[in-house]
Amino acid sequence: QVQLVESGGGLVQAWGSLRLSCAASGRISSIYTMGWYRQSPGKQRELVARITGGSTTNYADSVKGRFTISRDNAKNTAYLQMNSLKPEDTAAYYCKLEISYVRSYWGQGTQVTVSS
Repeated sequence: QVQLVESGGGLVQAWGSLRLSCAASGRISSIYTMGWYRQSPGKQRELVARITGGSTTNYADSVKGRFTISRDNAKNTAYLQMNSLKPEDTAAYYCKLEISYVRSYWGQGTQVTVSS
């Protein structure tokens, strides 16, 4: 059973930086896509960034140029480096492991709060 644990969230001022980590406690294949999603009160969960097993990346327009997703397959861990944070980035951030179109695993989330 795969367990995903996010860490690195917290309170940060605007223009600050945070790095989120998503560690898989069970061994996973490096071919699987991993992603970061976020959800703030009153809004739908949205894709922030994805990275495939081949290290192809995709970003939401709102975070392009500010966020970077990466992975360390030896550590079964994905990262989200967040720079130039804005108050509108405030949300719960969730890690997702995509096994197939119909099977995914989610972490419990980590809160990011950006103050102005």
